[in-house]
Amino acid sequence: MGAMVSTTIVQGAEVTDFPTITPEAARGRVLRITEVGEDVLHRPCRPVTEFGTDELRTLVDDMFATMLIAEGVGLAANQVDVDLKLFVYDLSTDDGVRYVGHVCNPVIEVLGEETEEVEEGCLSVPGPGTDLFRPLHVRLTGSDIDGNTISTEAHGYLARCFQHETDHLNGRLYIDLISKRTRKRLLKDMVALRPDVLDRRAEVTAGHGKEPVTYPDQPFV
Repeated sequence: MGAMVSTTIVQGAEVTDFPTITPEAARGRVLRITEVGEDVLHRPCRPVTEFGTDELRTLVDDMFATMLIAEGVGLAANQVDVDLKLFVYDLSTDDGVRYVGHVCNPVIEVLGEETEEVEEGCLSVPGPGTDLFRPLHVRLTGSDIDGNTISTEAHGYLARCFQHETDHLNGRLYIDLISKRTRKRLLKDMVALRPDVLDRRAEVTAGHGKEPVTYPDQPFV
């Protein structure tokens, strides 16, 4: 997680004594992360319409566990083959703030014209990354799993994460936002890097005492 954490904000509220591994990740089971080329990643997801269900709580737990072992900072439901507008996140910024949470039916509003170019990668494109411009300042609105309204302003890294995950739920990957030539190179790199990435996921899964998952021998593209 890079930066030394001095403050933790969970679902928009500052908390004290928050564990390194979220309670959700500790409870959850690891799911297979879908990969570029699978249909569920390339079409908009269905809105969440039933809140407060055990199914939704279990899904959030499992998504946090899957994100933990993949060493990611955000994960969308269609990345675990679930057709629902829901994502989870757990990241730390350079100023020592850790942000943890989930959101259903997210909507992004861009605030201001400033953009930032930063390297971006994706758990569904295992391995490579590339520089990508995104708006620097956004507002995220949506609901939590109990149906309570969420409205959060985000800058920089957090804003980028929110945009990346919301894009997923609208059927768009970050490689859809780059040139065809760069995309072609990234997919070629992915094929080469993927075995090491999957080995690392298996190693971390075992390290956390979780049940392993099986990936196809070859990618979908």
